[in-house]
Amino acid sequence: MADRSESQQRRRKRMWMAAITVAACTLGVGAGLFILDRGDKEGKAPGPGDASRSATAAPGQDTIAPTVPGEPNLLRDRSGQVNIALSPDAVLGKVDNGNVLRLRSNGNSYAQAAEPVVDASKSFTVSAWVYNEADGGSRFAISQGDGTSYSFELGREDSNGKKSWVFRMQTDEKGAASTAVAATSDGLNTVRAWALLTGVYDAQGKTLTLYVDGKEAGRAPVAAAWSGQGPLQLGRSRHHGIWSGPWAGVIGHVLVWDKPLTANQVLALKGGKLDKEIKPVGSWLVG
Repeated sequence: MADRSESQQRRRKRMWMAAITVAACTLGVGAGLFILDRGDKEGKAPGPGDASRSATAAPGQDTIAPTVPGEPNLLRDRSGQVNIALSPDAVLGKVDNGNVLRLRSNGNSYAQAAEPVVDASKSFTVSAWVYNEADGGSRFAISQGDGTSYSFELGREDSNGKKSWVFRMQTDEKGAASTAVAATSDGLNTVRAWALLTGVYDAQGKTLTLYVDGKEAGRAPVAAAWSGQGPLQLGRSRHHGIWSGPWAGVIGHVLVWDKPLTANQVLALKGGKLDKEIKPVGSWLVG
């Protein structure tokens, strides 16, 4: 009897896993929830851990639902007041370690806040777990700017055959491309692998720094930064009045601070051990 019971349990488990797989595949090509697992080719899931994620939530908030109650197309800001609206082709999903957003590399697949989250002319930090599925093209996970140009953008650069992670800022009020300064990675994989990207602008130190998986990957001097008044974007950036660099893949655990995190703090963020007193001004997809 015991052997028969165990056999039935194993059979039910196989059927359940098969149903999950079918649902995930179906939802991967339509709207709704998709599921990634540590056993999939994507590898480890985004987010440093449950304890760190719950620390970003405002008092009284739960740490599960990524959207505003009753508003399934509105990402909830768990530490501030800037919620982010999803476009029709932006799909919410769940991985081993939290909630994520899948974007489809088209003009109708992005997420946009109603306002800026930080003043990009002052010190700030922006961070997210990302998974890029595109072999070619420049792709931007997070940006902020105005109708003409980005103030900053964080993502993947594809230039002259070189693929790298990039954190770029504008240094002129005109927002011209020639005024851009970038910190880029060298020799790191940017395709079909999870990466924790963190961009830090230190206005006092006059530097912008890119961290990948908690380690410094690039640094550049910047005398002063320009801040457009446009809203925060997920999955695209503004170049010469045109939306560019549509993200192809997944974004999760998006955090913004109005201060420059130190190298040790970024490393602690990667391990889920960042001091709870270092509170972000905005956080999405962290539950």
